[in-house]
Amino acid sequence: MKKKNIISLIRCYAEKNDDGFRNEAYEIARDFDVSGDHQLAEYIMSLLSNVNTFVPQMEGHESTFFERIEAKEDMLLLPDSITQDLLGVVNAIAHRIGIHKFLFQGAPGTGKTEAVKQLARILEREIFMVDFSTVVDSKLGQTQKNLSTLFAEINSFPQPERVIVLFDEIDAIALDRTDPNDLREMGRATSAMLKGFDRINENIVLIATTNLYDHFDKALIRRFDSVINFNQYSNEDLMSIAEKMLDRYLTKLKLANRDVRLFRKIMNLMDPLPYPGDLKNLIRSAIAFSNPQDGQDYFRRLYSAAYGQRPENLQLLQSQNFTVREIEILTKKSKSSVARELKGGPLNE
Repeated sequence: MKKKNIISLIRCYAEKNDDGFRNEAYEIARDFDVSGDHQLAEYIMSLLSNVNTFVPQMEGHESTFFERIEAKEDMLLLPDSITQDLLGVVNAIAHRIGIHKFLFQGAPGTGKTEAVKQLARILEREIFMVDFSTVVDSKLGQTQKNLSTLFAEINSFPQPERVIVLFDEIDAIALDRTDPNDLREMGRATSAMLKGFDRINENIVLIATTNLYDHFDKALIRRFDSVINFNQYSNEDLMSIAEKMLDRYLTKLKLANRDVRLFRKIMNLMDPLPYPGDLKNLIRSAIAFSNPQDGQDYFRRLYSAAYGQRPENLQLLQSQNFTVREIEILTKKSKSSVARELKGGPLNE
């Protein structure tokens, strides 16, 4: 251990430079390890494990290729089929037999990225997401060089068993190399990606997501140990998830009015139901924008979002099989007014 390490350590502490402090402490631990004092090196690393992880550095410069993502604390709402697949991922990682690269494929909003956050919480790992805007370069050959540097940095993580590397929307760089419309430069970049995948440290969990699986490079698909399909939602799965989202937000805002039957009727105006990402935005916005003095206002906002117009046409609402009581809620008109305006037509009570 050199004097400059101690001085740098103290300076980083005084300046509240957490990343600098951890990196300097790591250098000290590595110096002890090289000198043969393995026990002390391991002790320092164990102290640092609670503040994991260091952003890898190359030639003394902090990486610009990664963005740290927070793990997800809330329970993820997924159908049982996908949940079982994710539990299989957890088991495979725990077995430590070299299965550590996974591709999550599915339409936008199916929960791929959120699932990674949930896995990070379960596995007690930190997520480092690759920022493709810093990898892809317009200069000929530079993207390949950036990818080589990227994978070298991935393999330099000092605690690989505490890391998930996320290639979110990896199709930005990994589309089919045989596509005649694709630039040759991106084809070469995909080849560099293949080499990087072949050499990655198996203690690191690598997860990639894509919503363009049909156009994905087949050679790269083979580099993954498993492909998880997130397009496994039935309409009933989505309705069940929507109900749980509704209950969660109503509870959070302390709104007591719950009418599952009316909620289902409104949501069924959308055919098909949107995936969870869009469901979440729709339900959360309807509740958040609702009048706190009117506990049923969110129903009207949900209707407008689901059907694309305000619930004002009584004949239309009747044709959509809403009862008199439900039309009363949606239009803020009394039952007698609703009955009077709809006289002559069949009414459901």
